[in-house]
Amino acid sequence: MTAPLTIAELKQLAKRRVPKMFFDYADSGSWTESTYAANEANFARIKLRQRVLVDMTNRSLESTMIGQKVSMPVALAPTGMTGMQHADGEMLAARAAEEFGIPFTLSTMSICSIEDIASVTTKPFWFQLYVMKDRDFVTNLISRAKAAKCSALVLTADLQILGQRHKDIRNGLSAPPKFTPKHIWQVATRPAWCMSMLQTKRRSFGNIIGHAKNVTSLKSLSTWTHEQFDPRLSWSDVAWIKEQWGGPLIIKGILDVEDAKAAVDTGADAIIVSNHGGRQLDGAPSSISMLPGIVDAVGDRIEVHMDGGIRSGQDVLKAVALGAKGTYIGRPFLYGLGAMGKDGVTLALEIIRKELDMSMALCGKRDIKAVGRDILADV
Repeated sequence: MTAPLTIAELKQLAKRRVPKMFFDYADSGSWTESTYAANEANFARIKLRQRVLVDMTNRSLESTMIGQKVSMPVALAPTGMTGMQHADGEMLAARAAEEFGIPFTLSTMSICSIEDIASVTTKPFWFQLYVMKDRDFVTNLISRAKAAKCSALVLTADLQILGQRHKDIRNGLSAPPKFTPKHIWQVATRPAWCMSMLQTKRRSFGNIIGHAKNVTSLKSLSTWTHEQFDPRLSWSDVAWIKEQWGGPLIIKGILDVEDAKAAVDTGADAIIVSNHGGRQLDGAPSSISMLPGIVDAVGDRIEVHMDGGIRSGQDVLKAVALGAKGTYIGRPFLYGLGAMGKDGVTLALEIIRKELDMSMALCGKRDIKAVGRDILADV
């Protein structure tokens, strides 16, 4: 069989190999999914300027994200329940990212724990923080990230309350999952997935069970999860988080110029223009459509990154052209993971790197750091 050549082909392969409830969890948006769709569609509307008879030798995609060298301006985004796409999924993805020379960001709501990732990596990874009502738990979580030598903290700001995702409701997905006869059938029809999950002990939320107060089992975890996301979280809490962390801080979930300015005022090191992959406020604008205005407003004072809708190297190139100093991929690497494990994550990154390199060259640029709005035909 020919190896997948596009992220879309990896997606179709993952759909055949991952139980429906978990594939849909990764591939869903909130409500009508209009923002999820817009994230991808608005990239397609941006056209590139083709240039010819330009020296295309000695090209470089190397850059930096918050001062860290990267082989291309791409990081693996924090994604919840990654370890349900493939057994030990976060560990496999972290190793693939390290070998590729890009950052891996571990979600608070991961299956594998902070310590699990530290045990299989040799370079610092990033940690994404959800702020819970239990501030002692948050303090301990940050301390664990520091002990694991995580090199950046990514504070997610747009999930004080959980957006309604209809696919998850229809699938009966819960945290932790409850296996009904329908779910058992889904698992049984994915024998390779089933066998790999039987061979790992990591099948719950590794950062929470045994660490959060009175959370010692899957049953107690379910109650805790529903109660703990903190709707009171505000800009005034960022100073406390910065004090607890003491290292580079990235704020994720910025979609408005005024919020971008507020993030600058907190002293954050970077912001991520993001609508949570279309999983929160349905009807919000796409990330890429909001990027230029935010870059123009604060790009000279803070590093601006972008997340949402990237499905190709061309999308990365367009985001960089519009001012992003770094980009994040979530679903593309999850598709690769679900399709082929660690090798699939590596393949997803190779697909994006090749598309990025070739497209940059055909736009007349040899260095990603020289890419700007001049490569776009409609800007």
